[in-house]
Amino acid sequence: DFNIEKLREMIRAQSGPVHLVGNSLGGVLALQTLKKYPDLKVDRVVCMGSPLADTRAGRNVASFGFGRFMLGKTLPAAVFEKPLNVWCGKQQVGSIAGSFGAGIGQLVAKLKTPHDGMISAIETKLPGIADNLLLPVNHTGMLMSERVVDQIDFFFRFGRFDHQHLTVRRGAKGDRAGLQQYDRQP
Repeated sequence: DFNIEKLREMIRAQSGPVHLVGNSLGGVLALQTLKKYPDLKVDRVVCMGSPLADTRAGRNVASFGFGRFMLGKTLPAAVFEKPLNVWCGKQQVGSIAGSFGAGIGQLVAKLKTPHDGMISAIETKLPGIADNLLLPVNHTGMLMSERVVDQIDFFFRFGRFDHQHLTVRRGAKGDRAGLQQYDRQP
């Protein structure tokens, strides 16, 4: 509950409606916060590699003596003990999963494919969310992927991912002006 309260404070400190991006457990935390405080001024949320439905790797780590300590309190509370099960909030939620299966999650669990090396794509799907997207990135690589950034931008603008244009089109020197496909209304 401490992390939920801290996120609530951060959102309430903003002057207007916000969009949230949560990586891994951050996505779960964002949705659990909005579930507890549904009137927070948040329009859209994108979860990246977030175990919204479950996490086999997390469960296996939690089963080790030191595992629960390593995971902290948020994962067990938000995913194992009080899972979301379905999204019923007013905010539009999108989930990005990775399919480049390189990561330490494979060392502690047999992950269902496709996976990002930590979380299986099926574990990122939650009934009631607006859209899901699978991209060829691993769990950590999502944080540095231009493709992921472009899809987040598209979701924040239109409430869905751009499934038709999954390649990154850049203008000169990688500027964002070269994203012609995003300038059109869907």
